[in-house]
Amino acid sequence: MKLGINGLGRIGKLLLWHHVGRKYFSGIVVNTGRQVGRRLEDLAAVLERDSTYGRLGNYLYGHKGGRVVENLNDADGTMSVNGMPVKILREARNPMAIRWQENGVRLVVDTTGVFNDPTAGVDVRRGSCRGHLHAGAEKVILSAPFKIKAKGLAVPEDAVTLISGINDDDYDPGRHSIISAASCTTTCLAYMIKPLMDYFGADKFLSASMVTVHAVTGSQPALDRMPSVGAGDLRKNRSILNNIILTSTGAARALSQVIPEMKSIGFIAESVRVPVTTGSLVVLVLNLQDNLENPVRRDQINSIYRNFAKDSPYLEYTEEQNVSSDIIGTPPAAAVIEGTETHTRTASIKVNLDLIKNRASENETTVLDVPVTQAVIYGWYDNELGSYTGMLAERTVSVTKLMV
Repeated sequence: MKLGINGLGRIGKLLLWHHVGRKYFSGIVVNTGRQVGRRLEDLAAVLERDSTYGRLGNYLYGHKGGRVVENLNDADGTMSVNGMPVKILREARNPMAIRWQENGVRLVVDTTGVFNDPTAGVDVRRGSCRGHLHAGAEKVILSAPFKIKAKGLAVPEDAVTLISGINDDDYDPGRHSIISAASCTTTCLAYMIKPLMDYFGADKFLSASMVTVHAVTGSQPALDRMPSVGAGDLRKNRSILNNIILTSTGAARALSQVIPEMKSIGFIAESVRVPVTTGSLVVLVLNLQDNLENPVRRDQINSIYRNFAKDSPYLEYTEEQNVSSDIIGTPPAAAVIEGTETHTRTASIKVNLDLIKNRASENETTVLDVPVTQAVIYGWYDNELGSYTGMLAERTVSVTKLMV
């Protein structure tokens, strides 16, 4: 089985890094959709070096690693990367025109971040994720959440959002041909929510909120630039080198697709971009209905994560004092819980029922004391190679194993 990768941005390049080391697939076909540099050697230099993670040879073999990109053939667009055959397609940007079938590719990972609407047909002018299926692929995995542009349309029956280890049973290989691997933030958040929900039950959750302190992404400029026509958020055009930038995240919406119980819980998700190349943090705040006699404490929450991590390869628990650079390249954890920073506080909250329903007489006010514990939990994640790309790679392998 060959793996197809559409796009050679941050996730596409690092997914290739993962798989030339893992060698689960017999070969990789990468579509760049355009010529890169002056010749194939220029693209090879891009593949072999990275400003965040260093050289590919060192990533694979440590300080003894040398050059691992060899046997370049510019005419055929072929090379050998760590002994694995890699072919580069440089002609088509529209997925329906990519030569997947001709090159024996049955599974494609679209890492462009462009074709995320599973309701869009193959005849869309700029292309759609369904175009990959038209071009011969049998399965398409998106490295981003679904984003349906037309209001009122639901996710089609042949599409599903999956996070490894969270909702694998939702996948029906006979029905689902388009799979979203959610986002780096949603993946981390799912592993912060799931252990507590399994332990306490969804009924104990009164509300939740999160903020991701997120590393820069490729869409943000190094210097201030003019906004495009109709742009509503002018902050997206400001320099990420000099600013902390408030932005949005679709993590809350995507999370409910993999943990349906979240639909009944009031949840707010926000994002702050900071000038680091990778290494991000989710700050999760939960309000749990509790009792004053035996309230939830930080040691109990940490114990829940510690025990969950023993059985899951995708969650790590630590009591070290980390900074963001410590998390870079940490495989394959979706989240690393910083146990030293878990905090809880329990108090009796007075609720005026008259504001909910008029149950009191003219001279009487009905007040109910509700014990509530607020918990604050910190979860690190490498939003590029270590956490998200590792989880995405796990999905490519699990899907392939179920393909006939």
